[in-house]
Amino acid sequence: MQQDKHPDYHPVVFRDRAAGYAFLTRSTAQSEQTIEWDDGRSYPVIDVEISSESHPFYTGKARTADTEGRVARFERRYGGAESGEAT
Repeated sequence: MQQDKHPDYHPVVFRDRAAGYAFLTRSTAQSEQTIEWDDGRSYPVIDVEISSESHPFYTGKARTADTEGRVARFERRYGGAESGEAT
């Protein structure tokens, strides 16, 4: 890597306040706020709206679409295979 061309890559804590979850990783993100981590060091903290702990897809609370109902409704509107048409 060339010197002085890349942003500072340093440890940062990302905190999901909704889920009460935080994780330490490396990032180029900057923050004025800091938090003391489990290892006793102080790291910049970035608050996020959604993480893997609160996202519906990862928590299993995602809504699934009623695809069977959509197909039946389409066939009722526009005629389906039961109308005797050859496809």
